[in-house]
Order: sequence, then C-alpha cells, then structure tokens
Amino acid sequence: MKLKALLLFYVMVFYVRSLNGVSKEIGNPSWKRSFLYILVASLASFLYGYHLGVINETLESISNDLHFNGNTMAEGGGFLGSTFSGLIVDRVGFRRAFQLCALPMIIGSSMSATAKNLWGMLLGRLFVGTGMGLGPTLATLYVTEVSPAYVRGTYGSFTQIATSLGLMSSLLIGFPAKETEGWWRICFWVSAVPAALLALFMEFSPESPHWLFKKGRAADAEAAFEKLLGGPYVKGAMAELSKSERGGEAETVKLSELLFGHHRKVVFIGSTLFALQQLSGINSVFFFSSTVFKSAGVSSQSANICVGIANFLGSFAALLLMDKLGRKVLLIGSFSGMIVAMGLQAASASSLVSSSNEVYLSVGGMLLFVLAFSVGAGPVPSLLLSEMFPGRIRAKAMSVCLASHWVVNFFVGLLFLRLLEQIGPLVLNTIFATFCLVAVIFVKRNVLETKGKSLQEIEITLLPPE
Repeated sequence: MKLKALLLFYVMVFYVRSLNGVSKEIGNPSWKRSFLYILVASLASFLYGYHLGVINETLESISNDLHFNGNTMAEGGGFLGSTFSGLIVDRVGFRRAFQLCALPMIIGSSMSATAKNLWGMLLGRLFVGTGMGLGPTLATLYVTEVSPAYVRGTYGSFTQIATSLGLMSSLLIGFPAKETEGWWRICFWVSAVPAALLALFMEFSPESPHWLFKKGRAADAEAAFEKLLGGPYVKGAMAELSKSERGGEAETVKLSELLFGHHRKVVFIGSTLFALQQLSGINSVFFFSSTVFKSAGVSSQSANICVGIANFLGSFAALLLMDKLGRKVLLIGSFSGMIVAMGLQAASASSLVSSSNEVYLSVGGMLLFVLAFSVGAGPVPSLLLSEMFPGRIRAKAMSVCLASHWVVNFFVGLLFLRLLEQIGPLVLNTIFATFCLVAVIFVKRNVLETKGKSLQEIEITLLPPE
C-alpha cells in the first residue's frame, strides 16, 4: 500500500508540475522559436520611427515643391489609429491587424511620393498616420503575448530599437534631399518596402494564443503555443492561460468600464505614464536639436546622427537591462537621468554660465536626455502596461492609453515654440524637469514590478479581485 501511495504521489506531482509550468529539468523554452516572429512584429515599430523622421531632412524640399510645412495630419491619423487599435485586434486578431496597419502605410507612402499638391501630401500623411497609430500598439501587445516570460522584457525592447533604427534610416536616406531635386519622393517610396514585408511575413506568423483562446479556439491556441514554445511546454502554457481566461468568453468591454469600472486605476496609471512621457519634453528635444547643434558649429545632418546614436545606444541598454533590473527600476532611473539632463539644459540658458560653456552644457544635456529617455521612459510604459492589463481588456485598454499619448504629443508640439518665445528656454526646461520629477514620484507610488512573471501570474497576483 505504501508503495502504491508513493507511486500515486509521484504521479500527481508530475501531473501538477506539467500543468503549472515546465519542470526544472526542461527549463525555459528556447527563445529562438519566437525570435523571428518578434522581428517581424518589430517592422511596425521600424515604420513608426521611419515616418517620424522622414519629414525632418526632406521638409525643406517638400515645402519648396508643395508648400507643405508640418506633420499635423500624421499626428491626427495616429490618434485615430491608436484609438481603434484595440477594437480591431479584438475583432480580427493580430495577424490581420498588422496587415491592416501595413496597408494604409503603403497607400499613404505612395500618395505622398506621387503628390502634386499640398492636399495630396496631407491625405497621404493622414493614411500613414493611421498606420503609425496602429503599429506601436500592435507590436507591443503581440510581443507581450507571444514571448516567453523570461525574455519578454528583452523582446519588448526590440520595438524601441526598431523605432530608433527606423528614425536613423529615414535621416540617412534623407541626406541627399537638399541637393537632389525630387529625392524626397524616393524617401517615401522606400518606406513602402518594409510595410509590404510586414504584411507578407505576418501571413506566416502565428496568431496570439491568448487571442485564440479568448475566442474559444483552444485547439488553435495549442498549435500556436507549440510553434512559439515547443511541444513540451504546451500543456503548462494552456493551464496557465486557463487560470485567468475563459475560452469563448464574449467580448463585452465598454469604454465606460475602462474609465469608471474595476480596472480604472490601471487605465489611469497607463494614461498618466504616457502623458508624462510626452510632457517630459522629449519631442522638444528632437525638434530643437538641430538648432542647438548649429550654435555649436555642427551641421544638422551630424546633429541628427548624434541624436540617433544616443537613442540607439539607450535602446540597446534597455534590451540588456529590462529583464535584469526590472521595469520599475528602469523607469525611475530613466526619469531621474532626464531631470539631470534638463537641469543641464536649463543651466545653459541661465546668466550664470559663460557663453563658452553654454554650448557644451546644452549639447551634453540634450544627448544625455535622449540617452536616458530611450533606456526607460521610451520603451517601458507600453511593455509594462500590456503586461499589467488582463487579457480580457488588454487591447482596448492599451488603445485608450495610447490615445492620451497622441493627444498630449499634439499639444506639446503645437505649443512648444510659442512657450519658448514667451517664457524662454530656462523656464521651459525647468517645467520639463519638473514633469520628470513628478514622473519619478508617480512611478514609485503606483507602478508594480512585472519582471519574470507570466501574464497570468501578473493578472492574478497584481490586480485586485473583482
């Protein structure tokens, strides 16, 4: 009897371990199985970065040809895309949503490249902006849902690196625009290529198992897990999924539930993080960088390269540190570094600094700000919130939070030059530094660490019961 009882005990232990996760002998699933799909999804972030920067070097040429003098239509399209991204994902899934993201970018890039007048360019930028609004949301959510927990932070940093590479690529490709007539059209045609590759490769990528299970397609979810993690990990992954989500559950999430219901606090945290990200002054730094470097005798092209390198180095550091230090530590360290950087820029505008040191403080502060931002404040909020939101509301809640990002982005861009003229760089940089300080305090009090936890563990342990 003792032998039978002992045997039964070991059978039960083995069964429980197979349901709750992978045994120690098996270890973590190979990161290589999901790596290629992460790269494909990151093309959406690459396109986002490319279209952010494509106007920078080509604006003078476009303005001469078409009298186009801004990027507001892209921001408006970005707001629309981010607002409806959650609804689109919930309805059609990630693979089709990525393809729907690529389509307006292809159409918009083609329209911009062939534009004969201002309205053609504006309409093209509106289409592109819609894809830009969809892209970051889709990439973050998809990476979160298909990555093994132990590398999810690292993979999440890929989207920021892809954005940096896209930004640098647009600047490098745009260099001949000022000397070569019509080169700006080439810059827009080029962006259609990665968009087409995104649409094509997504056809061969697995759907999110979380989305499949939520739609009652458990067998398809198992097949997706096998493709992403490997056969030995499917049972454990499905058991984890079953703890927090019910297959076939009707999707009834309403906006009122997100804003005033059980998850309003997490939605508030997410919206505030994205708002503080933009109120930190990052867009003003990118916008004003050429002017600051010019005062130091550095050309706009060299300035853009320096800013791009700082952005890339910070993003690469985030990739190495995200799963080691954790999301909360990176956020606090990032915003703290941005306070110091803004302090240097504010000091450079004060009367206490000599004119010879003013340039060094200003340039150094600017590069430090970009570096600090890309380590944490840039990549962490979207990844952190996609982890914290329960699967049932994840896509729609992220779309609400990112909509706040675009709204604040628009107003900061609209008011920056006016504020700079009226209150001067010293006061304005001090205001930005204050927002960074508010961000540090906010993160310390409200942000929960998600490093190394499965999405189901986060949902069960970090969110209050209903």
